[in-house]
Amino acid sequence: MLRPVSALFGSLSKSKRHCSLPSATGVSGMAKSKYEYVRDFETDDTCLRNCYIVVRLDGRNFHKFAELHNLSKPNDDRALGLMSRSARSVMEELEDIAIAYGQSDEFSFVFKRSTNWFRRRASKLMTHVASQFSSSYVFYWKEYFGEQPLLYPPGFDGRVVLYPSNRNLRDYLSWRQADCHINNLYNTAFWTLVQKGGLSKTQAEERLNGTLSADKNEILFSDFNINYNNESPLHRKGTTLIWEKVDETSTKKITVPKEGEKEITFTRSRRKVTAHYSDIIGDCFWNEHPDILEEDS
Repeated sequence: MLRPVSALFGSLSKSKRHCSLPSATGVSGMAKSKYEYVRDFETDDTCLRNCYIVVRLDGRNFHKFAELHNLSKPNDDRALGLMSRSARSVMEELEDIAIAYGQSDEFSFVFKRSTNWFRRRASKLMTHVASQFSSSYVFYWKEYFGEQPLLYPPGFDGRVVLYPSNRNLRDYLSWRQADCHINNLYNTAFWTLVQKGGLSKTQAEERLNGTLSADKNEILFSDFNINYNNESPLHRKGTTLIWEKVDETSTKKITVPKEGEKEITFTRSRRKVTAHYSDIIGDCFWNEHPDILEEDS
């Protein structure tokens, strides 16, 4: 005999009464009493006060990435431009980053010593920088590489380092720029020997083994008439990003009574992330931009 639908649902409702979920009030009450203890397992990773917070990103296995995407050797300006654009995106998102420095497949972001973004939690700062940078790299890929496809999403690992004084921070940035010079000089000499000198990679390595900077400069100049000092500052010194006030002009057409239509030019100043390809080891750069560093306490 067929039973009414209402009877079936009524029976089903009764059978589930014993396994029904607790009310919202009950869940909330338990969360604040029985389960909240799990928060105690979190590690306190708050960064020390009065220290610059540096988040440095490095490309993960970028040698393979460069090979598969046929990046130019020793430098690919498209890739360097994309790195810089991605870094600018990070700075525009996190305005407490006072300066950023990048070369090859790495970028360092310096948060102000007084920053309180994410309550100075290292994990929050690092993951936000890494995710914003990585997503921007993929998002802006077409802008720099056109129709060349991105074969797979790149990865970047990050670390957080604290520097208590202006001298410490400047020495860190000087170290990264010196590293840029050393690597670029070697790569320029190496790939010149391969591409213009006809040597194999193994032969080029053997030729450069044990050479100093002066030796590499001499090889480039004597054998290939290349003055390394005339190479692009972008390649030799890397990219430094800072906030600067920039004047921007725009025109607007308005109608003036009895005079007709006129064009009026407006000028306004706004803070903007700008790129520099200059020496940051000496004092000149810092004297020209004294607002980057905060006074030592």
